Amino acid sequence: MLCFNFTTPKFNRNPYSFSMDLIKERFKQKADEVGAEIKQMLKEHGNKVIGEVTLAQIYQGMRGMTGLVTETSLLDANEGIRFRGYSIPELKEKLPKAPGGDEPLPEALFHLLLLGELSSQEEADLITATLQRRSHVPNYVFDTIEALPVSSHPMTMFVVGIMALQNGSHFAKSYAAGMSKKDYWDATFDDSLDLISRLPRIAAYIYRRKYRNGEHIEPNGLLDWAGNFAHMMGYESEGFKELMRLYMTIHADHEGGNVSAHTTHLVGSALSDPFLSFSAGMNGLAGPLHGLANQEVIKWIFEMREALGVDLPSKDQIAEYVKKTLSEGKVVPGYGHAVLRKTDPRFTAQMEFGKKHMPDDALVQTVWRIYETVPDILNGLGKVKNPWPNVDAHSGALLVHYGMVEYEFYTVLFGVSRALGVLASLCWDRALAMPLERPKSVTTNLVKDWLQGKDNIWGE
Repeated sequence: MLCFNFTTPKFNRNPYSFSMDLIKERFKQKADEVGAEIKQMLKEHGNKVIGEVTLAQIYQGMRGMTGLVTETSLLDANEGIRFRGYSIPELKEKLPKAPGGDEPLPEALFHLLLLGELSSQEEADLITATLQRRSHVPNYVFDTIEALPVSSHPMTMFVVGIMALQNGSHFAKSYAAGMSKKDYWDATFDDSLDLISRLPRIAAYIYRRKYRNGEHIEPNGLLDWAGNFAHMMGYESEGFKELMRLYMTIHADHEGGNVSAHTTHLVGSALSDPFLSFSAGMNGLAGPLHGLANQEVIKWIFEMREALGVDLPSKDQIAEYVKKTLSEGKVVPGYGHAVLRKTDPRFTAQMEFGKKHMPDDALVQTVWRIYETVPDILNGLGKVKNPWPNVDAHSGALLVHYGMVEYEFYTVLFGVSRALGVLASLCWDRALAMPLERPKSVTTNLVKDWLQGKDNIWGE
């Protein structure tokens, strides 16, 4: 197994004027302030009832039930995702960029998620440098991945790699040694930085192992986090590096109720370390109703083009194929969302990227024609609350344009990005001393008794 060396990025900054320790101190200061505020709110208003729970919600996935606090982002049904109050267009404008680039740096978004503040270019560069310094992956992690059949799904290899990293967990070692509760956040913070820094290396290793005959590429310490990820996968064009910066930013967080975010939070509430918690979240992301959906979208488009025998179907051809798909009891992948009631702003951001970088690409144009066709068809069914595209409807076409046709790998990209949001949230969970999550469950028989007035299942 090769052991790779790399250097610290050379950014225009004074290394003595700012440090990661300062970000850590500011995080703790903010967490203490928010924690005191929450404690006072609970003291004064802890018994205040928020909303109502319906029987349908109990049986149908707890949709719309407010039962979590996630500080990093909020999903509005009409406005879409806001990261610490900032919309995606605002982030594209305000977040620092890589030299010569137009897309936001994911490192800058991580700063925002942690502290609730937009970073300076210096602060974003510092986080880049910190992640590069922490990014060495032990050889036994690669050995563990190599023990799996190459035919394994990339997400399986990804989760196994994350679990192998757990051997170096600061939290696990400190907890075993008798760590004080007040220091849980500190070890979680360090584990989160280590994990975020190493995920691109592991993901790129999996990509090269499965799709490029195991010909691995050394990290480039002069590049930013997403740019280096693109490089290690073997994509050197500035366009693809820009796509990775955008992709890693817009996929990073989606409030706390989605499967990957909620699972990471839930497992973390048991004081499982960030490696265990994040790997659990990634198992959730791998499901076809969550992160695997981006794989399903591009697969469906490929199948449509093959069935029609054309690279760029007309809107009429697309409409007929969509109706056929629906008549077979299937869904149109990439359309609809549990919360959103408009076009996903993440879809719009990717569409703008496509118009700028690849306006004549037939696959990208197909995505746009689907967008012009599907919502009206779904609206006509009268059963669909949200007929609009979500983030998954577009990402695959952009990746294919640059040569990444291996759609099974797309969910791994999603997972690397999602680490920024769920691990920032996990730091806040520990800093605010969030307790073990343990909701009450009931049986159908007890519900029947309650409906007949025999018992009160709510314990009131």
